[in-house]
Parts: sequence; C-alpha cells; structure tokens
Amino acid sequence: MAGLYLHIPFCKQACHYCNFHFSTSLRSQNELVEALLLELELQKDYLQRQPLLTIYLGGGTPSLLPGETISTLLSNIKQRHWYDTEAEITLEANPDDITEENCQAWQAAGINRLSIGIQSFSDKELRWMNRAHTAAQSLQGLQIAKQFFDNISIDLIYGLPEQDNTAWEVNVAQALALQLPHLSCYALTVEPKTLLEKKIRNKQYSPVDPEKQSEQFMLLMQWMEQAGYRHYEISNFALPTKESRHNSAYWQGAHYLGIGPSAHSYNGYSRQWNVSNNALYIQSLQQGLLPAETEVLTPVQQRNEYIMTAIRTDQGIELKKLGTDLARVEKTAARYIETGQVLINAERLWLSKEGKLLADGIAAALFANEDE
Repeated sequence: MAGLYLHIPFCKQACHYCNFHFSTSLRSQNELVEALLLELELQKDYLQRQPLLTIYLGGGTPSLLPGETISTLLSNIKQRHWYDTEAEITLEANPDDITEENCQAWQAAGINRLSIGIQSFSDKELRWMNRAHTAAQSLQGLQIAKQFFDNISIDLIYGLPEQDNTAWEVNVAQALALQLPHLSCYALTVEPKTLLEKKIRNKQYSPVDPEKQSEQFMLLMQWMEQAGYRHYEISNFALPTKESRHNSAYWQGAHYLGIGPSAHSYNGYSRQWNVSNNALYIQSLQQGLLPAETEVLTPVQQRNEYIMTAIRTDQGIELKKLGTDLARVEKTAARYIETGQVLINAERLWLSKEGKLLADGIAAALFANEDE
C-alpha cells in the first residue's frame, strides 16, 4: 500500500500560529499547478508501481483551487500511478469555501473525504487566531458538506492562553452534537518565526500554559471516550471505520510520495523533501529538475522512525518489529511501565492516557543511538 500527498501552498490570510509553507498571494497559482503536474511526471516511478490507497490534498488551503483544477490534478495522478478504485481521497477545506457548487465539483472530481479547518466554534477564538472564517460560516459549511460527504473530519485547537476548560468543552460539545465521524484536536504550539511567537515575546499575548493544555487534553480523552470515539492516535479520534486511512498509513510506516513545495516523501529506506519556496519550486520543474534533497536512513534511524510513529497510536509498538533492539527498549521502558505511563504485554507496548501527555519525550527516550 502507498499514499500520495499533494501540497497546495495558498491561503487567504496567515493564521497567527501557522508555520506551514504557504503564500497569501495567488498570482503564481497557474504556474504552480503546472509545476505540480510536471513533478507528478518526474516522480511517477518513485513508489515502484505500488497501488495508491490514499490521496491527500493538503496545504495551505486546497479548497481555494477551482474545482476544474482539482479534477485535473486527480486525473493526472490516476494516469501516472496505480490507483485503487476504493482509495480514500481527502481534500482539506476551510468552512468559508464550502458551497453546494464546490461540493458538487469536488465530488465529481473524485474527492470522497473532507478535512475541514474549523479550529474553533468561538468567534472570539477565531479572531485571536486570525482565521478567515466565522463560527456561523463553520456551522453553515458543515451542514452543506454533510449533504455531499459522509466521511468528514474537522480540526480543533485547544490550550489557547485565554481559553478556559468551559470554553473548550463548548467546542467539543458542538462537534459531538454535529455527529461528525472524525476529529483531529491539537494543542496550540508556539512555533518559531510565527506572528504568535512574536506577539507572546512582545507581551501582546499571554504565554501558553502547558499545565492547562495537559488538563484540557485529559478532559478531551474523557469526553471522546464517553461519546464512543476511538482514540487511535495522539491527536485523532474516530467513530468505528472512520479513521483517516492516509494518516494511519504514515504511522504504520507505509511508503508515500509528496508532491509540491515543502512536501516530503518516504520509500522505506530514504526521505526526500522539496524546497519550501514556490518560485524556486516552479523554476526547477520548468527546467526538468526535481527541487528536492534526499537523506538515506540508517537501520537505526529506520527503527527510531518506527518507534516515533507507532507509539503515537493506540496499537503501539509491535515488539517483534524491534528485532535485536527489543531488550534495550524493554529495559529503557521499565521506568515508564512502573509509573503507569507505558503499558506492555507479550505482543506490544503502548501509552496509557497519562503517557500520552509525554509521548514525544517517551519516544525519544526509547530511541537507539548509532553506536548501540
């Protein structure tokens, strides 16, 4: 199995917290799309004819593209790659782009799953984030989307400096009331070189409170479990059969091809990443050159990659996949097992609810060094 990710680097405006690669200028949109098509041709053999089980159009804001353009991109993908007719094909969309006309066009193009950037159902919080939509547009967009798609995910952000537990509960309750099949919930992260980081540094915004974020995450797990959602990855919750197949493939170590500026690819033994610059990306592909760097992973790096991704899931780490590294990992994990943050049986090792608060730190502790 394999997946394909297509990065569309355009947004209406910059959210204060975002450090993804994007541009608020659409002037180069046509040239960028042509470059995407050129890269699809150059990279047609990257996955070695593995069938595509998932396609994900992310960004940026792919829903800014005309429906005809999305159709052209998907048609080109299908022409150049083996393609499973039951493939999950996801489009990231913002609520203010969701109209009946757009949904019809997306559906006709082959989109069968929407991932909608709601972030909050509070106008106050949306203004704080500098989102381009309102709470009313979120609700309206979701009602329209549900008429055309039964596989819908939304993003929510928690842990804002001025967001108390009650405000967070209102957001989650609204999502549950809408009976959405999938939620991705992320703690607000202050990334370097973002406007949020600058505003906090200049004391225009209050700093993030990690203890409050931990408390809201624990509450989130409680509410979602009570509502019947499977917490299948640190930030992701799904009703039965509605897990994101595309993201699940990442965490399971499947191979994937990333197309577009800043997109990453992985073929099992190496990683490849494209330049994070629209102009350089376009210029390189117009010259027939792939604007990418590659790193060949050592066996130790490959095992560490597996630990890092697998431990984030509710399935955890399969012990048999650790090979000769098993004894070292079990020894290192012992202190977390004693505190109840890590659970283990004969087949696997996984995080408890408390352990999920420290997922990155525990994963790093389990990593091997090259000289071990």
